[in-house]
Amino acid sequence: MCVFSALSESICFLQIQDGKGDVTITNDGATILKQMQVLHPAAKMMVELSKAQDIEAGDGTTSVVVIAGALLDACAKLLQKGLHPTIISESFQKAVDKGVEILTSISQPVQLSDRETLLNSATTSLCSKVVSQYSSLLAPMSVDAVMKVIDPATATSVDLRDIHIIKKLGGTIDDCELVDGLVLTQRVVNTGVSRVEKAKIGLIQFCLSPPKTDMDNQIVVSDYAQMDRVLREERAYILNLVKQIKKAGCTVLLIQKSILRDALSDLAVHFLNKMKIMVVKDIEREDIEFICKTLGTKPIAHIDQFTPEMLGTAELAEEVHLDGSGKLVKITGCVNPGKTVSIVVRGSNKLVIEEAERSIHDALCVIRCLHKLNELGEKTAGINVRKGGISNILEELVVQPLLVSISALTFATETVRSILKIDDLVSDLLCLMSI
Repeated sequence: MCVFSALSESICFLQIQDGKGDVTITNDGATILKQMQVLHPAAKMMVELSKAQDIEAGDGTTSVVVIAGALLDACAKLLQKGLHPTIISESFQKAVDKGVEILTSISQPVQLSDRETLLNSATTSLCSKVVSQYSSLLAPMSVDAVMKVIDPATATSVDLRDIHIIKKLGGTIDDCELVDGLVLTQRVVNTGVSRVEKAKIGLIQFCLSPPKTDMDNQIVVSDYAQMDRVLREERAYILNLVKQIKKAGCTVLLIQKSILRDALSDLAVHFLNKMKIMVVKDIEREDIEFICKTLGTKPIAHIDQFTPEMLGTAELAEEVHLDGSGKLVKITGCVNPGKTVSIVVRGSNKLVIEEAERSIHDALCVIRCLHKLNELGEKTAGINVRKGGISNILEELVVQPLLVSISALTFATETVRSILKIDDLVSDLLCLMSI
């Protein structure tokens, strides 16, 4: 069962077009079902089944639906023979219990220090993907990413939020890379500072612009002298903010994205540039937690809180030019980092990038499964749909985490048993068999 699932999913890929005209090319079961508009209750249960498998194991989302479909087909035949749905349901439960027992008995423990086995598991996951030809690059990248964010000797789980995947259009999948640090797609604002060594990094959540009046109030300037005074006061205000930032030792300033269009004034950029402080603005709110954990910095909500203790430290912060496809900001050599890494996914178009991201996610989930339940499915013989016969799957390097197989089998059975309890759906199955 495990081998057929791993080798057969590469047979067919689907092109899906949504209502907006956006196209997705994939064979990932969870992605396909998520984008399908289904109305029938049983079909909706299949969508939820695939989601549950994705959450639990991150892989096998096609397999779980295939298994459920096979069980439903068996149900229809048994119902036509007159068996009661309750009898079928109870028998399926006994069968799945035996199936889990057999899967467990043919599995073997995996040492998480065994890099070759981890690579084989990740490669098995990738071999059925659109980007399977790049598995020699993506599999080691996925394994290394997981191993960098955990302690193999003590870890019992992997938090994939510690692995940040950044999509950057341009190049090819060969240009994907694992970065031990932080990668930002936002560009450096002040062009005069593009590289900072021994960086001290601050992250602010307030505006570097003159204070605004209430929307109900207006300031009327009657002559040039008053206008000049207002401009001098604004200049002094901004300069004071930048001086406090400089005094704290900050050399790289990250600014959280604001609802205000002029959260960073041109005058502030000018002063920051003069003081050799690199500036990256429009940091997304959802990235704040990862950035803080990676850099060891703390978000600063007010200038009065801008102290040296709030800053993170890194060996190098630089803006990197990509061949014909823009720039990235990389911050590496973080001091006392919180065990995080970044994966930069490249591709010639949006479709390739999104499929590569999904494939890497599945490979990461496979390695995570081995941490949650460190036994590997082992079977010396299995169906090889490519060669059209029986092969030794260990020689074919087709291996799959036990958790993926068990969760697919149990979730599929639970869903089918639930369907058997619904009279209308059972009637639909009987009607289906009579067609």
